[in-house]
Amino acid sequence: MKQIPTLPRIIFASRWLQLPLYLGLIAAQGVYVFHFWVELVHLIEAAFGSQVALDALVTSIGYKNGMTATHLSESITMLVVLGLIDVVMISNLLIMVIVGGYETFVSRMYLENHPDQPEWLSHVNASILKVKLGMAIIGISSIHLLKTFINAANYDEKVLMWQTIIHITFLLSALAIAWTDKIAHTAHASSASSSH
Repeated sequence: MKQIPTLPRIIFASRWLQLPLYLGLIAAQGVYVFHFWVELVHLIEAAFGSQVALDALVTSIGYKNGMTATHLSESITMLVVLGLIDVVMISNLLIMVIVGGYETFVSRMYLENHPDQPEWLSHVNASILKVKLGMAIIGISSIHLLKTFINAANYDEKVLMWQTIIHITFLLSALAIAWTDKIAHTAHASSASSSH
């Protein structure tokens, strides 16, 4: 086996500096799990008539209707549930970055025979990861936009306009990334077939 020179070995080993970053994202995931359960407990308590839990929910979603909410209305419930879905989608995004990023940029996980190996991990690379992250960000942005539209009476017209523009920008960016990836993949496939 050919001996690798010292400098390239040090540069290659520097990828392990990313390990604390991924561990930090795992800690952030723990914070999201805690936040999810706090909101869910408040929702259940408010459904059973707790005014304290209802006030906490109203504060967390930024819902204002000119007076203090006295009961758990459908719109408040919908906003809270969308907030919970938002947390789940961000958590999914974190998992994609942690698992996919570690596998792509740090070290193999050797999960090929593991029964719980995610389907997408078997063919993940930097390009696929970028497209998947782009799609996840669009999903999260869609939830935020839907929450804003449901609670539109409490937002300035400029906020609604800019959130819509930002969402469209995310959408166009993801389409551009996917299109660029498709062109690169097609060019790679055609050059590989012409070399044979």
